[in-house]
Amino acid sequence: MAEVELPQMIDLDPATVPLADIDVSQRELWKQNKKWDFFTRLRDEAPIHYCKNSEFGSYWSVTRYADIMEMEQNWKVFSSEPTIVIVDPEEDFELPMFIAMDPPNHGEQRKAVQGVVAPMNLKELEGTIRQRVQNILDSLPLGETFNWVDLVSIELTTQMLATLFDFPFEDRHLLTRWSDVATGGPETGIVESEEQRQQELYECLAYFTRLWEEREGNTSGTDLISMLVRGEATKDMSPQEFLGNLVLLIVGGNDTTRNSISGGVLALNENPGEYAKLRNNPSVIPNMVSEIIRWVTPLAHMRRTALCDTEFQGQQIKQGDKLIMWYVSGNRDERAIERPNEFIIDRKRARQHLSFGFGLHRCMGNRLAEMQLRILWEEIQQRFHMIEIVGDVVRVPSNFVHGFTDMPVKLHGI
Repeated sequence: MAEVELPQMIDLDPATVPLADIDVSQRELWKQNKKWDFFTRLRDEAPIHYCKNSEFGSYWSVTRYADIMEMEQNWKVFSSEPTIVIVDPEEDFELPMFIAMDPPNHGEQRKAVQGVVAPMNLKELEGTIRQRVQNILDSLPLGETFNWVDLVSIELTTQMLATLFDFPFEDRHLLTRWSDVATGGPETGIVESEEQRQQELYECLAYFTRLWEEREGNTSGTDLISMLVRGEATKDMSPQEFLGNLVLLIVGGNDTTRNSISGGVLALNENPGEYAKLRNNPSVIPNMVSEIIRWVTPLAHMRRTALCDTEFQGQQIKQGDKLIMWYVSGNRDERAIERPNEFIIDRKRARQHLSFGFGLHRCMGNRLAEMQLRILWEEIQQRFHMIEIVGDVVRVPSNFVHGFTDMPVKLHGI
């Protein structure tokens, strides 16, 4: 933790602040959605930028699309271990997980659970997802204000997570809580202390350990726990490693879809011409889903750690340096994406984005996320003329989870 007093980015002019003083990790920038001009400046003037002092220590920002792609592919120099987030792990509470591993461990553990999102499984899940979407949408009040995040975004993704884990449906709210606790420390207000955070995650471990024990010996289960039980690389995991992979699967299955569901509603409200385009041509929905995921970038960054001294794009990187690949910035890079600061639901090559990562760490559940969003918008368009935002949207105070806690809306019928 840096002891110097840090300048508050929110109070500074992105165009004139000295480059050396820019710190895009400050949570207030994210809570107030004021980071974009800082990222534009970094892409233009310092695409590999060193921040000496921050709440998270010193770090490099990698902000251009092509540089992120290159770094993603070079795991022998830029390692995913020990963590893929800007926050350093607590020394007494490390959570190994396969996304924060390099080959061969990464591939071996990922392979154990990848079958849950195999094409055949996705095909079987589609009917279940559609029925749940229909039930959720049919329960919503017309013409009354409610929080879209709570009643739709969280509820749909939590039901999906419960299905993937074959988790007791009546306890599914615990999955949402554990996801929030895993990604939010005391500074976010989600928990009061790091001790509380760890205690709640150990409660998560205890609950899932019971499920593990119930499923040992089950050779036919297609849920994530049964797959971990059977996997050669996962069946003998330590408790901490089991918890780490649970956190990964819960957060990965929750935050991407949940925040894209909310972010898509916001994007359409902010771009009424695109909303009209959607009404006139619902067949654009699959393409729009990809544009929503680019536009929102629900997980804002991934971290790499340098394994040796190296040069990258003219900058001297030291062994142990922390490098933050800002997906949110790469997805707005004019060098790679045409008119990136516009939300265009019929954009050509809409799937050309970094929100799912790239290379061997590319998001395992990307097709499932796209399918959930596609089904949701297909069903929305059959019921509602518009989802209108009628109050202030509240964002998560996080530089990792690029999401929302409150989105007051009213539904207008067809």
